[in-house]
Amino acid sequence: MRGRVIMTELKNRIMKAETIVVKVGTSTITHANGSMDYHVMDKLVRVLADLRSDGKNIVLVTSGAIGVGRFRMHMTERPSSLPQKQALAAIGQVSLMHIYSKLLSEYDQIAAQVLITRDVVDVELKKQNTYNTFCTLLDYGVIPIVNENDTVATEEIEPYFGDNDTLSAVVAELIEADLLILLSDIEGLYDKNPKCHEDANLIPVIYDVCGQVIDGVGDTNNSFGTGGMKTKIEAAQICSRAGIPVIITSGDDPDHIYEILEGKDVGTLFVPHKER
Repeated sequence: MRGRVIMTELKNRIMKAETIVVKVGTSTITHANGSMDYHVMDKLVRVLADLRSDGKNIVLVTSGAIGVGRFRMHMTERPSSLPQKQALAAIGQVSLMHIYSKLLSEYDQIAAQVLITRDVVDVELKKQNTYNTFCTLLDYGVIPIVNENDTVATEEIEPYFGDNDTLSAVVAELIEADLLILLSDIEGLYDKNPKCHEDANLIPVIYDVCGQVIDGVGDTNNSFGTGGMKTKIEAAQICSRAGIPVIITSGDDPDHIYEILEGKDVGTLFVPHKER
């Protein structure tokens, strides 16, 4: 009975979410060869722009800079040296922001680029300045597009935040977001890897992500990305301690975001610690 009440209250909270962080991974916005998937990106931007028009505060955390840079430079293998990764990140980031800004402008929205490094969370003054910047951008009605600053910071590439999954949780906690949505290349968290096991079952709700032992998760096998379900669970743990609900769902259909805000059961919902 208590669990049902908790879920009802949490769903109501999610439906009323005003500040939403959406994280999209490399595998969602790029093709297998590393080129940008304009069709998916357009659908995602259309949904985010629509929510912004409806008065929601939207922050997009995006991966893909190094992968897109590799494609632009016609590189078939993942770079091994740090200077290569940083250079490719610089190349790919320009392309990503160009497309995001162009698509958002078509829906009468303005994009802002925010590149974050480790010291943002380690140095209190920089943390406060970053918070102030986010607040001002959202007050302006702008959609901040966030990525790790791979070009100048080695921690993220090696990695510190963890393929932007942890970064998205850090941003959500920093700006006191109401909801974090992680768009993945699968529907959510399964009891085993669905790409290897046909009998894998989707887990709709995780009540104790900080205390529960979750088996069967690992890193990505996509050569253009660096994350996986493990880093998403770590992101959910950060948000759980901050009282922020997290939902993992497929990014192939960004309309899932609408369904989430309508209170429908989508993907895997991580119940924050303060709700239990």
